[in-house]
Amino acid sequence: MTARAEQRVRHRRRVTKRRAAIAGATALGITGAAIVTTTMLSSAGAASSWPTAKGPKAVSSTIPVSGTYDGGYKRFYGTGELGGTGQDEGQDPLFKLADGAVLKNVILGAPAADGIHCMGSCTLQNVWWEDVGEDAATFKGKSASAVYTVHGGGARKADDKVFQFNGAGKLVVTKFQVSDFGKLVRTCGNCSTQYKNRQVIINDVDVTAPGKSIVGINANFGETAALRNVRIHGDSGKKIKPCTRFQGNNTGKEPKELGTGPDGTHCLYTASDLVYK
Repeated sequence: MTARAEQRVRHRRRVTKRRAAIAGATALGITGAAIVTTTMLSSAGAASSWPTAKGPKAVSSTIPVSGTYDGGYKRFYGTGELGGTGQDEGQDPLFKLADGAVLKNVILGAPAADGIHCMGSCTLQNVWWEDVGEDAATFKGKSASAVYTVHGGGARKADDKVFQFNGAGKLVVTKFQVSDFGKLVRTCGNCSTQYKNRQVIINDVDVTAPGKSIVGINANFGETAALRNVRIHGDSGKKIKPCTRFQGNNTGKEPKELGTGPDGTHCLYTASDLVYK
């Protein structure tokens, strides 16, 4: 963790919403399970209303998830060893997802410990963080082919990071909303084990100030971040940095900031991809 990512045809075919969604996802480099998730929920809006919890669920030890876990929109919160309110690194999560697991329809209340850990490819569908603890979710897969999909849901009150991308592969965040946060996504800047060519895709997302940065990546590790259809609310002064490039390391030192804004190589977006409201 950081110490303190068309063709010509003879007969025209009707373009369905599903086909259009797949084409758009492909253009962003979304493949595999991420396309399935994107098309399945393509009609949902990023700024959907926060759900009402259907009862509390105390969690005293990490819940392991293999396969699909549907929380039924209960509010999960930490107790005992998971009941701390600090921002210390290395806390245990409320949920630990195995490779390929799906966690859906979950509300994380306070305290939320270290949220969710994905140990490989995973899907977080309609997961809501009312008060982010240390981090909302940490992605830790070791394979370059790993895909972490966050679709729907939202997060509030993150003193630092919402999504911590420590592992290898690709993180896709779609139809998500975040407010009162430090960073929406940060690839690990100083982990002892680093991975090259991490990819971050932020698409159809609502960001509400106050906030510091939408995504931070390590340019020296070949990482990229693509931003599309990002709506930024309450930031008329444009203080929230859309994409920041860092000099990552594996020594534990604080990473050096190299620059911010689109550069055509690492931070992949244009002014038209951001809408200020």
